[in-house]
Amino acid sequence: MMELYTEVVEYLRSYGLSPVTEDEMVDSALLQDVFSEETDWVSHSPLQTEPSFPTPSNPDDLLQKRLVVLKGVLISEQIYLTELETLLTPMKALKATAGTSQPVLSTEQVRTVFYQVPELRDLHKDFYTSLRSRLHPDRGLNQGLRKEEDPVMQLFQTDPQLSVGDLFLKFVNQLAVYRGFIDNYENAVKIVQKRMQSDARFRTLAESMMSSRGSDNVKTKYTFEALLYKPLDRVMKTTLVLHDLLKHTPPNHPDSVSLQEALRLSSSFLSGVNERSQCKRAVMLSRGERRQLMRDGFVVDACESGHSLRHLFLYTDLLLCVKLTNGGRQAQYRFCWYLPLVGLKLQWAAEPQPSSECQMKISKTRAKMYQLKQALQQHMKGSKGSVSRAVDRLRRKLEECELWLLTHTPSFTLDLHSTSGKSHTIRLYSLYDLEDWKEAIEKQSGKSNETVPPDLLSVTGSCIKLRMTQQPPVHCVQPSKAPLDECARVCGSLYVMVHSACGLQHQSSAYVCVEVDGFQFYDRRKQTCLSTSCLTPQWDEELLFQVDGAQQLFLVFVSQSETDTQDDILGRAVLKLDSDNMFRKWKKITCSLGQVDITLSIKYLPHHLEAPSSTPLVQEPVFRVQIGQVAKQEGVLVPHVVRSCVEEVERRGLNEEGIYRISGASSDIQTLKHAFNTNFREAVSKLRSIDVNAVSGTLKLYFRELPLPLIPSEQFQDLSDALGIADPYVRENNMLTLLQALPDVNRNSLLFLLHHLRRVAESQEQNKMSLSNLATVFGPSLLRPPVDRVDISQEVEVQVHVIYHYLQCQNLPEALLINPLDIEEPET
Repeated sequence: MMELYTEVVEYLRSYGLSPVTEDEMVDSALLQDVFSEETDWVSHSPLQTEPSFPTPSNPDDLLQKRLVVLKGVLISEQIYLTELETLLTPMKALKATAGTSQPVLSTEQVRTVFYQVPELRDLHKDFYTSLRSRLHPDRGLNQGLRKEEDPVMQLFQTDPQLSVGDLFLKFVNQLAVYRGFIDNYENAVKIVQKRMQSDARFRTLAESMMSSRGSDNVKTKYTFEALLYKPLDRVMKTTLVLHDLLKHTPPNHPDSVSLQEALRLSSSFLSGVNERSQCKRAVMLSRGERRQLMRDGFVVDACESGHSLRHLFLYTDLLLCVKLTNGGRQAQYRFCWYLPLVGLKLQWAAEPQPSSECQMKISKTRAKMYQLKQALQQHMKGSKGSVSRAVDRLRRKLEECELWLLTHTPSFTLDLHSTSGKSHTIRLYSLYDLEDWKEAIEKQSGKSNETVPPDLLSVTGSCIKLRMTQQPPVHCVQPSKAPLDECARVCGSLYVMVHSACGLQHQSSAYVCVEVDGFQFYDRRKQTCLSTSCLTPQWDEELLFQVDGAQQLFLVFVSQSETDTQDDILGRAVLKLDSDNMFRKWKKITCSLGQVDITLSIKYLPHHLEAPSSTPLVQEPVFRVQIGQVAKQEGVLVPHVVRSCVEEVERRGLNEEGIYRISGASSDIQTLKHAFNTNFREAVSKLRSIDVNAVSGTLKLYFRELPLPLIPSEQFQDLSDALGIADPYVRENNMLTLLQALPDVNRNSLLFLLHHLRRVAESQEQNKMSLSNLATVFGPSLLRPPVDRVDISQEVEVQVHVIYHYLQCQNLPEALLINPLDIEEPET
């Protein structure tokens, strides 16, 4: 490979294209660690496990390496075809003997043993023929390379811009042929093994099948069973071949898009095959039991020494955690821990907010990632797709930042408790992924009764061959999400309005967790407030995401029981984000999450993203701030502090005697006030456990401390005059007209509060709070007279009677929680 690299350099120099180093072209500060004082912050990348080759200094070098990969694919296909032909050689004779008095195999057994093999041969023969004609258009199918010809020089004679992506895409679209073979594989093997033991004629045949390999036609001896395994081995390598080819294909090459799609289809096919396949992933234990790999993936292992990226393997009877190491030229796994699935207990939780120091580091890392990506894009544009050493360094540094965020950003924890007393904790950033793992583990745990200790050396050693997940969840290295793919990615502001849910079987409080994929420059996970306990929770809450490279939106519905400390995930779903079909108007969608249906609206505004702040965003205070300003910041018509306190009082305070009249502890009220001003999520959490009178006291304090009253003082005299109208119909009409004249936020917040106070009064037999009592409590806070008025007794009387009148009003409008959306047609 070094000779090839040197040859290309000399070739370029002969044309006056000197491959100078490009390190000077990149701001060296970008390649420094985010935290210069931390010398131990290094990449934990499990990707750096392949032998290192000279980094291409220009696109021609990369394309020549691509042709080397293609030639290797062609040679491999040729060998595989000869193996399939060898496997099919005895089929005709075995069919002929099936009708005799002494058959070697019955007709049904012949059909089972060779099931789908002819179709596989035809599929690969067509692919081989097409690929060979592209690589060697001047050669026929049966012409081979002369032994003395140099393969590398052959490649330099081929067009570097050769396009073969359509061939690979066509091939992977026909991979379904393999599914029938895989499903039938064990039956075929059982017949072969049984006949080898009982029939000497078949044993002789099965142990001496010969195949020609290589240009010198050297004969290779196979067993029947070994040849039957070849298709399994072949299909499992498809994704690796595509990954290697895509790695050596420049982003601006015509094949880039089609190869990415082929890789996606291949990976999807193999993921589905794994759930049904009992063959390749079968690991034999010491007593002969069969163990099968169900799924694997990268997680963060949380232990006393810190957080580390690990590869987790779920087998039919155990969980195995291993570390990927670089063992010379080949990747290896090192054992970390394992837990048997029998009796395994699982419990998940959301991690608390990190320290201010950690938040600062997270913000700095995100800002550094943004700078690295901008530099990478500019560098790639300037070098027309070349993969230089500087570009490679930028990508590696970008990868390091993503991996650091993966292990340090607040996540969800999954505690694993074994009956043996051993426990481990894994962290996953995505709640959707956590539930995916949790479901898979619990499903296998319910089936497992295996108690035989595993051979940890052999099980760990087999992980390299069995693994389905090759890369960690790092966006910058995903082939289908290339950093420079500007067309397909969703980049800009994504608005998600979560309206309501239905389908609950029992009353409960609930929230919806919304996640997006893409680069981690900005927060990729947000959630609604906790609803009141009911069968049809309603939020009407807007969640805003700044997204870069997003392709999917994940929804998780979480129910919170009154008695159970463990939140229950009732359903989840994935929505595909397609920039071509997303518009500036809101699109309303009803999405099914298992037993629950969620109604939401989505809007996408594409625009250039600003650099994320290098310091953590500080929440704006809500107390002593004008209510219109608070609502505007939150994108609502009723501030969250009002909704949260009202919903908590209705959840557990409707039967509390003296609610709103009896004040809670001043220290508790100040604690809630501080929490609402600094960390809304923390405030909502405190609401559920603090004295309910402190919750009601916090709501009263909020309205009392508004710089301007909820009902503007300018309307005090008009309201006072309206109260004096003798005709009740005219009086009510005037009062409602004055109510409608209030600013939108003031009017809807007042309506929301009035309807709540009505519901409180409905339980006045228990709480002793009538409409009159509630008007007396809230009147002076909601309506204040102009400063120049001095008759206090008259003022208080007006304040109380205005609120009392509204509480009694029969035609009181309902409150709007959000502004009406400009919605397109509903969609399910």
